[in-house]
Amino acid sequence: MILSVLAASYVTALASTLIMPSKYAAAASVVLDDAPDPVSAAGGAGQSASYMQTQEDIAASQRVAQRVVSKLPANVVDPFRAKWQERTGGRGDFTAWLATILRRHVSVPLTPESNVLTIVANWPDAKSAADLANAFAQAYIDTTIELKMAPAKQYARLFDENLRALRADLAVKQKLLSDFENTHGLIVSDARMDVENARLAEISTQLVAIQAQLQDSQSRQRQVNGGDESRPEILQSALIAGLKTDLSLAQAKQKDLATQLGTNHPEYQRNQAYIDSLRERIAAEDNRVVASLGATTQVNQQRQAELMSALAAQKARVLELKHQRDEGAVLQNDVLTAQRNLDAVAQRLAQSNLQAQTPQSNIALLTPATEPLAPYSPNIVINGAIGIIVGLVCGIAMALLLERTDRRVRTDAELVQLLGLPLLGRISAAPGRRRPRRLLRRTLAAGNVLTN
Repeated sequence: MILSVLAASYVTALASTLIMPSKYAAAASVVLDDAPDPVSAAGGAGQSASYMQTQEDIAASQRVAQRVVSKLPANVVDPFRAKWQERTGGRGDFTAWLATILRRHVSVPLTPESNVLTIVANWPDAKSAADLANAFAQAYIDTTIELKMAPAKQYARLFDENLRALRADLAVKQKLLSDFENTHGLIVSDARMDVENARLAEISTQLVAIQAQLQDSQSRQRQVNGGDESRPEILQSALIAGLKTDLSLAQAKQKDLATQLGTNHPEYQRNQAYIDSLRERIAAEDNRVVASLGATTQVNQQRQAELMSALAAQKARVLELKHQRDEGAVLQNDVLTAQRNLDAVAQRLAQSNLQAQTPQSNIALLTPATEPLAPYSPNIVINGAIGIIVGLVCGIAMALLLERTDRRVRTDAELVQLLGLPLLGRISAAPGRRRPRRLLRRTLAAGNVLTN
C-alpha cells in the first residue's frame, strides 16, 4: 500500500508539473542615490531603513500600478478589458481593477543594508514578465519625480500668493515711515539726537556754573550787608584804597593841626572838611560796590532762571525727539522685518520653482529586466520531491489505517484473547503450503459452535 500510494503521488506530481502553465520571473533593479540633491539639499546622509521601506511601498503601490496600466499598449489591455466586462459587468474603474491584478504579479523584496530595490514580475510569458518589470521600474521612477514636483508646485503657488501679500505690506510700511519722516522733519538714522543731547549737556554745564556764581555773589552780598570792611571787593578796589590812604594822611595831619593850631583854626577846619569829604567818597564807593554786588546777584539769578527754563525746554525737546525716533525706529523695524520676510519668501519661491521645474530624481534604473531563459514554475524537481513526501505520508497513513481495520488473527495470544478459551494445541502448516483462509474460518466457526 505504501509503495502504491507513493508511486501514484509521484506520478501525479510529474503529470501536474507537465500540465501546469509555465511562469517566468524577471527582475529590474533601481538604485537610490544617497548624494545630496543640489536643488533641495535633501539626502546625503545615507538612506535609513524606514526610507527604504517607504520606497518599497511606493514601488508596489496602486498609484505606480495605475501608471503602468495607462502606458500599456491597446493589444495588451483589450483582453483584460473583456474579462473586466465579463466579471464586473462594466462597473467600477477598469484601470484600478487591472492595476490590482498587476500588483499581484509584482513583488519588491527589500535587501537589508542596501540602496538597491529589486522589482520582480512573474507572468506566463517571458517577454511580458520582463516588460512588466521594466514598466513598474520606470513607473516607480516617474512617480517619485511626480511626488517631488507636486508639493513643490503647491509650495510655489503658496509662496507666490504670500509674496504678493508681503510686497503690499512692505509698500504700506514704507509709506508710513516716509509720511512720519516728512511730518516730523527728521530721518530716523540722522545725528539730530546727538546734537540735541550735546546741547542739553552744555546747558546743564552752564546752569551749574551760573548757580555757583550766584551762590558766590549772594555770599559776598551778605558780607557787604553785614558791614564787614575786610570784604574782598572793597579791599581789591584801588580807588577805595587810595581814598583810605588819603584819609589816613588827613587824619594824621588833623592830629598835628589840633596840637599845633587848635581845633578852631581855619586850617584845622579845612582839613576836617577834607576828611569828611574823603569819608563820604569812601562811603559812596562802598555803596557802589554793594550796589554792584546786588546787581551781579540779580543778573546771576536772572541768568539762572533763563538757563533753567532753557534746560527744561531742551529736555522736553530731547524727550520729544526721542519719542519721535522711537516711533520712527518702530516703523523702520517694521519695514526691515517686512523686507526680510519678503526676501525669505522670494528665496523659497525661487527654490520651489526650481524644484517644480526639475524633472530629476535621486533614483535611477540600475539593471533593466531581461527575458528569463527558463520558467521558475513549475519546478519538476521540487514538485517531484513534494510528490514523494506526500506519497510517503499518505501511504504510511493508509497502511496504518488498514492495519487497524484488519481483524485477522496472527498470534496465539490474539486467539486466546478473542475466544476466551485456553489453547490446547497448534497445527502447523504443511511445509511448502499455505493454510487457506477458508480453513481458518472453518476452524474459528467450529470453535464458536463448541463454545456455544
